[in-house]
Amino acid sequence: QAQLVESGGRLVQVGDSLRLSCTDSGRSFMRNTMGWFRQAPGKTREFVSAINWSGDDILYADSVKGRFTISRDRASNTLDLQMANLKPEDTAVYYCAAVRSLYSRTYYEDWRYNDWGQGTQVTVSS
Repeated sequence: QAQLVESGGRLVQVGDSLRLSCTDSGRSFMRNTMGWFRQAPGKTREFVSAINWSGDDILYADSVKGRFTISRDRASNTLDLQMANLKPEDTAVYYCAAVRSLYSRTYYEDWRYNDWGQGTQVTVSS
């Protein structure tokens, strides 16, 4: 089973950039579709971005498109989320998630993912 550990979350200012990382220390990285979700206080968890094994099928939520970039390094079993031009509404706990494989049209459905990290807090201060 995948063991996912997120890192990189912290307090930043509006307009700043931040890079989150997720390391998979569990099952074979190459079988996984991996994604980022986030949950703000008082809100339901929402999809941010996801990527397939080969990295050529990527989906972003409309709210982050053009500002966030997802990538993965298969050699180090790491999934990254580069966030730019951060806004107060980006404040949330960010979760890394993994699943054996998904069609990209279903990347946004959190219930399909069976492995989750513990989350890392991102706070964007104005």
